[in-house]
Amino acid sequence: MEEPNNDLNNNNNNDIENESSNFEEKFKAEPKLEEPAKHEEKKKSKVSVGTIISIIIILILIAGIVILAYLNKNKEAVKPNTPTQNVVKTISTDPIFTKENYPRVDASLAIHPLVDSIAANFMGVNEEDLDYTYTKTRTSDVYKNLVDGKVDVIFVAEPSQADYDYAKSKGVELDVMPVTRSAFVFIVNTANPVDSLTLDEIVKIYKGDITNWKEVGGDDEAIIPYQRPNGSGSQTAMISLVMKDAKFMTAPQMKIEADMGGLMDAIAEYDNAKASIGYSYFYYVNTMYKRDTVKMIAVDGVTPSIETIKDGTYPIYTNGYIVTLKGISEDSPAKKWVNAVTSDRGSKIIEDAGYVPVN
Repeated sequence: MEEPNNDLNNNNNNDIENESSNFEEKFKAEPKLEEPAKHEEKKKSKVSVGTIISIIIILILIAGIVILAYLNKNKEAVKPNTPTQNVVKTISTDPIFTKENYPRVDASLAIHPLVDSIAANFMGVNEEDLDYTYTKTRTSDVYKNLVDGKVDVIFVAEPSQADYDYAKSKGVELDVMPVTRSAFVFIVNTANPVDSLTLDEIVKIYKGDITNWKEVGGDDEAIIPYQRPNGSGSQTAMISLVMKDAKFMTAPQMKIEADMGGLMDAIAEYDNAKASIGYSYFYYVNTMYKRDTVKMIAVDGVTPSIETIKDGTYPIYTNGYIVTLKGISEDSPAKKWVNAVTSDRGSKIIEDAGYVPVN
């Protein structure tokens, strides 16, 4: 009996072991397939995360757009120079009266030029073509013309108590409306070295408490104070605005001039003009009856001018008033005239003529 071949058996065993080892290594090297359920779950997870991120991005963009729109809207709301703020109001210059339906108007002397400018504008004519006659004496006569029915409306200095009393005696009432503002000024000769007085010094001069210019910084010369007669607009203003409860000194110390031009002439060129002092309205002194030898003095350190009248720094000012009788018809020429003068158009005429409108 033959002996088994051990070498062959050993080789066979080695072959089997090698094949087994190779199979295991091959098996390990092969990628394992994931289970279907786990693969689907992972896929869904990736999809969900991507969707959420996309939604978040969209929401952020929407929020940004809304915020920008809100900021732009507020910026436009506070913009300082918008087109509506820069619109220039157009004022008509079309005629609103004819010579036939123009109201009968009278005025104080210092307002005559303004009344002419108003008439020319409202009728669309040149001032040279106007032939109106205004009262050139006292303001009280202008009020009498209104009360007596000789005119329909007046443009005047403030009424005195005598003017109110006269209207009452005739059974009518005055409807008084302030329209222009004017400085009430004090004038001296240009040769007088005094350029400024306090309001208290002015009162004392007209009371007779200060009688020499050296007491207020001037030359050693007696003061000659001029005033207007009662019933004149400037005298009424002097009493109500300056003197108030104080009493004027009596003649012959005080010089009284019947008209405003006479007062200006006395201070400009009469004997002893250098020692004189008087009062008037800014427009009259500065424009209507300007004299090279007359100067307006400062009051409490403020010189009268268009600027100091407008800003209210000049301490003594009065108004120009439009006056009608109470109860006039709303469709009357006088009422139409009053409404036009107190409109934007009227204010422009007032300014262009060198006066200062109240509004």
